[in-house]
Amino acid sequence: MSKKVLVVDDSATVRQQVRLALAQSGFDVVEAVDGVDGQEKISATPDLKMVICDVNMPRMNGIDMIEAVAATGRHTALPIVMLTTEGQPALIQRAKAAGAKGWIVKPFKADLLVAAVQKLTA
Repeated sequence: MSKKVLVVDDSATVRQQVRLALAQSGFDVVEAVDGVDGQEKISATPDLKMVICDVNMPRMNGIDMIEAVAATGRHTALPIVMLTTEGQPALIQRAKAAGAKGWIVKPFKADLLVAAVQKLTA
């Protein structure tokens, strides 16, 4: 049985790159286009093993999304990794405080992303 990973990013190109990298390693990828969509997919997909999330997106950014998910108290064990062009320490701290397990800066190396996902879903 493959492990389901949610990719939340407003860039179709980034979602495709992540999907290709993870699919080659046997992961099943679910996609969301922004934080609102991501929140809905997290609630609707009980067998998710992990979330990979961008920071800057329309409607709801990634950090607001993980804070909203954390506030429900229902998905506390779900690992979330931020995948973003951002690198400000304040944003990283806020994401970690909300429960993010990691921070990967774009452009990303597929093998490093896959290794992180394998580690967090083991």
